[in-house]
Amino acid sequence: MSALQSLPKGVSKVAACRALAIPRHWCYPDPRRRYQRKPEPALGRGLSPAEDQALLDHLHSERFQDAAPRQVYATLLSEGEVVASVATMYRRLRVRKECRERRNQRPAQHHVKPQLEATAPNQIVTWDITKLPTLTRGLYLNLYVILDLFSRYVVGWMVSRKENAGLARHLFSEVLTRRQIDSQGLIVHQDRGSPMIAHSFAELLSGMGVEQSFSRPRVSNDNAFSESQFKTTKYWPSYPGRFRDEEYAGQWCQVFFPAYNRRPHEGLALFTPDDVYTGQVETVRKVRQAAMDRHYADHPERYVNGPPIVKRPPERVCINPDDGQPAEQVLADPESFKTVPTPVSLELPEVVT
Repeated sequence: MSALQSLPKGVSKVAACRALAIPRHWCYPDPRRRYQRKPEPALGRGLSPAEDQALLDHLHSERFQDAAPRQVYATLLSEGEVVASVATMYRRLRVRKECRERRNQRPAQHHVKPQLEATAPNQIVTWDITKLPTLTRGLYLNLYVILDLFSRYVVGWMVSRKENAGLARHLFSEVLTRRQIDSQGLIVHQDRGSPMIAHSFAELLSGMGVEQSFSRPRVSNDNAFSESQFKTTKYWPSYPGRFRDEEYAGQWCQVFFPAYNRRPHEGLALFTPDDVYTGQVETVRKVRQAAMDRHYADHPERYVNGPPIVKRPPERVCINPDDGQPAEQVLADPESFKTVPTPVSLELPEVVT
């Protein structure tokens, strides 16, 4: 750098840097060092060793063992003694790692990450409650929805002005009984709302042989399937935004949920939840495949990747898969698709208030 500062006349910095094989920016001051703050010199305002020890003796004394520094400062000041400021007391305690929360704190909770896998309908259901606004400001209705995880089929719903475990018990009792779902081995996945963790609701499910699974607190994607269904509900074209009363909300839901169950679902390869839940996938797929084959025969030039193949719904649907696989794995052959008998005809649960 000294050689660059004493260049002879007629020699440019570019030529000198090239000759010395050094970068040209070394010729200029580093802007990162220009504004570095220099350490401030001591002003002699600190406590002497004797004063520091006297301060610590006061803070560690039995008299002030349960007092905050502000209380210590105020008490000593009222007695005519000043040992240090409140900020200095806190600073000295922080240096000694003695400034912390004195109250007993609940230890960190470690909840198990729910990991579920469904390979057929009626193995796992998820449910949740969402709020439906009314015309009265601040007044909401509660929509209970039970969703089959594998097929996304809504197996039961209910609208109520209240949110409690008693209504949840009534809904599950009606759905499991009227749909003739085998409760032995059934898993119910839910979040940790008050109706879900109520003892009466847990006793009902355990008495029926149903296993419970819970989302982790403050984790939004452990019950993503129910949350996604609620979004579909509130983005439905006929969704009114606000409901007049619970009777009108029930009438709207009686139209919406059958339409939802018969609507092509993107997560099911555009099959409907009703197709998957009732085991009609292969029947519908053959019709679709025949139509695609006819179209391919008429217009082969439009299919640059060869003959089209109709996709099938996933063979497994998971919540938090642990094997690195996607949450939905598409079937490779029709024989591996697990079907269930067509369930009995059932009207959705009536409105309960």
